[in-house]
Amino acid sequence: MDGPLKVDVDYLNNKLQECFLQRIRHAMKPDEAFGLIFSWDNVVADTRSLKLDAWRQLALEEGKDLLGDGHVQRNLLQASADHVLRKVLRWVGEESELERLKSRLVELYYENFLKLEAPMDGLKDWLDAVHTAGIPCAVVSSIERRCLVEALNRMGLTKYFQAIVSEEDGMDSIAHRFLSAAIKLDRKPSKCVVFEDDPRGIAAAHNCTMMAVALIGPHPAYELVQADLAVARFSELSVINLRRLFAVRGSSFMDLQKQPVENSPPKRRLRIDTIF
Repeated sequence: MDGPLKVDVDYLNNKLQECFLQRIRHAMKPDEAFGLIFSWDNVVADTRSLKLDAWRQLALEEGKDLLGDGHVQRNLLQASADHVLRKVLRWVGEESELERLKSRLVELYYENFLKLEAPMDGLKDWLDAVHTAGIPCAVVSSIERRCLVEALNRMGLTKYFQAIVSEEDGMDSIAHRFLSAAIKLDRKPSKCVVFEDDPRGIAAAHNCTMMAVALIGPHPAYELVQADLAVARFSELSVINLRRLFAVRGSSFMDLQKQPVENSPPKRRLRIDTIF
């Protein structure tokens, strides 16, 4: 299909309405109506360290100096390898050299990735709490599903995630990955909470009518002000926090469903404007 992909968020919110029995169950156990979506990078796993270590190893192999100032480090973590190698570090001139360094950087990153065994501090306890409450969870990433599943197994987190969105799903923006996770969890986007550490991910969550909880880390708190809740660590969270996020929206679990009117307002459409 040519042209930008459009997703009708309002349509998904309407299509994923609870059936009668689900509404009865969620009236008795309202926490189960939520869906939690976790970004892989720096929320489930400390990929920030993996990236920096890969760049340091590459610099060592090439006999290059890797400047340690804040500007360079920010680019190492957030910019593309092309941009860093050409514009920031200025290590390459020829295209063939650029491709060689990029390929080696990926190899080093995945070598480090295969050694990853520990999740972010406090995450497992938080997942235990939401698992006990019966809240389904999903993890989203742009890496291969096989690598993601193996890493979750090493971390002992497999049982907590009912859905995985990975490279194979073909989602070309973070917003589309979030919507894919909501569909896999069988939860309306407006009933989902995204856990993110990046302002772009928070904007994408809101663009999908989802709530956003920010994990303060690589980005300081003042860069995460758009989040519905910001915490420094998972140990600050409780299931009650989730209920409070949705308290202002009220409860419609037992409300009668209204017939759509013909002259309804234009539906919200999501364009690919949150591609990383």
